[in-house]
Amino acid sequence: MKVRRRCAARAGNVTPDRRYHRRVVDWKRGLRRVVYPAYEARVLRRMPDSLPKHVGVMLDGNRRWARSVGRDTAHGHQAGADNIEPLLGWCDEVGIEVVTLWLLSTDNLNRPSDELASLMDIIEATVESLAERRRWRLHPVGALDLLPSSTAEKLKAAEEATRDVDGMLVNVAVGYGGRREIADAVRSLLSEHASRGTSLEELAQIIDVEHIAEHLYTKGQPDPDLVIRTSGEQRLGGFLLWQSAKSEFYFCEAYWPDFRRVDFLRAIRAYALRERRYGA
Repeated sequence: MKVRRRCAARAGNVTPDRRYHRRVVDWKRGLRRVVYPAYEARVLRRMPDSLPKHVGVMLDGNRRWARSVGRDTAHGHQAGADNIEPLLGWCDEVGIEVVTLWLLSTDNLNRPSDELASLMDIIEATVESLAERRRWRLHPVGALDLLPSSTAEKLKAAEEATRDVDGMLVNVAVGYGGRREIADAVRSLLSEHASRGTSLEELAQIIDVEHIAEHLYTKGQPDPDLVIRTSGEQRLGGFLLWQSAKSEFYFCEAYWPDFRRVDFLRAIRAYALRERRYGA
């Protein structure tokens, strides 16, 4: 009888240990559904007044999250994409004015072609969906000339479609690299002055930090006050190298698909409680 019972459990793929594990998981999920909303409301009520105007977010850990749940890379990228709109809603909730989302770096363009094609499809669908919502103004930042033409066209179309939206500005960083941005800014600056007939000697005498800043992808925007990176990595990796010189940083252990509202509120609260010295 014992042998038969064990075989039956295996046939149904539900062992006593697995049933116990499921009960524990269900109990934890139920507890989180009760506890987290109350905790989030408490954090929100006690939020200090000094909130960031511009938040940069490095959406890191999609592939590692997929491996951790036994799924393929595409599933991880899609799970990460599904978490973008909730994040923007949380930013709206606390009054953020500008958000920069790093979706794809220039280094990522060297990934295997099948993974890259799937990721581009997900990015295109995500940007189109955000544009259709008409809650936010979308602005692509990055080397669009390095992207597939369909992706670049859809990014530009999303920007045009949301140009008149009176909402938070969302920079969508695709094909973005901080070094590439600075090189593009300098190149644009040189081209502008060449068209005016300015000599290199004259330009060398007048060029300063502001001249370069006027040619960045984010020109006219405030620099990020806070940069958030998920997945436990504690480095910039080329994100907003110029703009983040005086930013505060917050590193979260959660992979991006697991990043929750409570994690976001903790990051905002941590920023608000810091004494900013602006690089001093």
